[in-house]
Amino acid sequence: MNELSQESSPYLLQHANNPVNWKAWNPTSLVEAQQENKLIIVSIGYSACHWCHVMEHESFEDQEVANVMNSNFINIKVDREERPDVDAVYMKAVQIMIRRGGWPLNIVTLPDGRPVWGGTYFKKEDWIQSLNQLQELYQTTPEKVIEYAEKLHQGIQSISIIQNTKVETVINQEEISRLVANWKEDFDMDFGGMARSPKFMMPNNYHFLLRFAFQKKDMTLFDFVNLTLTRMAYGGIFDTVDGGFSRYSVDNKWHVPHFEKMLYDNGQLVSLYSDAYKLTENPLYKEVIEKTLSFVERELMNPEGGFYCALDADSLNKENHLEEGAFYVWTIPELKTIIGADFELFSEVFNINTFGLWEDENYVLIQNKSLNDIAIKNNYTVSDLKNKKKLWEKALRIEREKRSKPRLDDKSLTSWNALMLKGYVDAYKALENPTYLELATKNAQFIITNLWSIEGYLWHNYKNKKSTINGYLEDYSLLIAALISLYEVTFDEKWLINAKQLMDYSFEHFYDKDSGYFTFTSNLDEALIAPHFETEDNVIPASNSVMAKNLFHLSIYFENSHYEKTSQQMLQNILPNISYPSAYSNWMDLALSFSEENKELAICGNLALDYSKQLNKLYFPNIVLAGTKKESNLPFLKNRFKETETLFYLCENKACLAPVTDFQQIIKNLQ
Repeated sequence: MNELSQESSPYLLQHANNPVNWKAWNPTSLVEAQQENKLIIVSIGYSACHWCHVMEHESFEDQEVANVMNSNFINIKVDREERPDVDAVYMKAVQIMIRRGGWPLNIVTLPDGRPVWGGTYFKKEDWIQSLNQLQELYQTTPEKVIEYAEKLHQGIQSISIIQNTKVETVINQEEISRLVANWKEDFDMDFGGMARSPKFMMPNNYHFLLRFAFQKKDMTLFDFVNLTLTRMAYGGIFDTVDGGFSRYSVDNKWHVPHFEKMLYDNGQLVSLYSDAYKLTENPLYKEVIEKTLSFVERELMNPEGGFYCALDADSLNKENHLEEGAFYVWTIPELKTIIGADFELFSEVFNINTFGLWEDENYVLIQNKSLNDIAIKNNYTVSDLKNKKKLWEKALRIEREKRSKPRLDDKSLTSWNALMLKGYVDAYKALENPTYLELATKNAQFIITNLWSIEGYLWHNYKNKKSTINGYLEDYSLLIAALISLYEVTFDEKWLINAKQLMDYSFEHFYDKDSGYFTFTSNLDEALIAPHFETEDNVIPASNSVMAKNLFHLSIYFENSHYEKTSQQMLQNILPNISYPSAYSNWMDLALSFSEENKELAICGNLALDYSKQLNKLYFPNIVLAGTKKESNLPFLKNRFKETETLFYLCENKACLAPVTDFQQIIKNLQ
């Protein structure tokens, strides 16, 4: 019997009518496998995953496949977004076995959960053949299967071991420069990003590279980051019609996306483009920020101020069949009808030609020239061409709204909401739009009300006014970071107090003294087959790297030497082992904070918030900012407030200059 109809996950519910006897991941399902001595199929995916849908249609909706699975296996479906802990452990196993990973992720395990075989997408015939062979092998020579599972299990456990040197050394800034120099060899100097396809946006990579270029005055690197951000903004990975980024591009020019739109990408990219806008005042970056946040508010915000997870890659086409990208692509006859007399100019802007062609006479809109260049060539003013572009996009949006929309994953996750919260805060810093701060504050209240229990722990998920999964380290680390960011624009110390409470809870329930890192799952949760320490940055930075940065910031605000020492030790253990900088960019960003270029600034006085707004719209990634409009007991601000004047305290490595009242002098010193 398929049990998934009892679940709330949109991904699990997509499979609720399969003839496969799916179960959810829970203790009951695992006990049943052991009682019946059956192999387990663990199939992991997420609601917006195109190839997950393909395998479902080809195999999991097929009765022949279901007969094989139901007869010999306990079948467990996992939403990787709800259970990133399960996904992480079995992803390690598959990467050991086939040296690559992805979703759908399909694993066969022993009844105790130890994996014996796995891969990603399988065609129906290959899937059936593999399952039959595994079942026969387990029935005839189970000792061979168990022996292999034991060796694989040892491999998974060895990956999870982190050496704690417990040696305190000075952070070597020259080593960071060397890593960046090596990294540059992978850059695509034509289209930005890394010189490979598919291309993932990896916002944290460019957040770090932008900061490194700024602090080291590396104009070549600065130009490369701007090239990347411009090319991504040109599309088609960016939806110029309606805002928002897709998850990645299948080609090297950021043209054809995997069309799902994920909350976590868009939150981080808003933060990245906001930082870049501070430095460049590039109107293209402002357009990206505003369109993306408009999309998020319109399509992904729930009535309570929380954010949904994603829009699917697939949507219904004209024949009423699910098709990847159907909602987003255009044919020439459609465009001629919509755009009318401007079609030739429109085609030049958005490449309705071989450069913009995808497949089956479908076009994905993409620019490859600036509007300035196209305007000059066609004897238009830039403002006139920009106005035309807005009118075209409005017409396309109206027409597209008549199509069947992609399916919505309407659960909310604490970690992803935190990324979007921070995105709104960073956009407020850059553009000073008060609506962005209002929505950020509303989201923070949503999280505190619905996802933070009175017992002090966070929930991971929320849907239909229910939360069912205990929070992971990613929830704590990303929410702490968002609350710190919210403090920086409000100087409301309740956000810092909340951040510190979550940090102290994390030390109690996640910190592993032997490794010096935080485990991904709480010590209150049932253990999986191996512990997971998330240390490599990916499309979302590693929860341990985020936590180390949080510790650095909170150590300054609360003058807490334990926080600082823990942060520094985590970083020192990581740095000697970096061979692939892209996977450690958030750690390298933290390393820059341990340099003499990093400063702390306290603004104390009645005009503290006014000055902080001016400061926040400038790009100073090497500043830890605090302030108050009244007497404060925050250790960093204590005894620094004066009723009669606004004072600026500029500090470095726990030593502060004499307070000054001249804001322009402070800006000059920071520059």
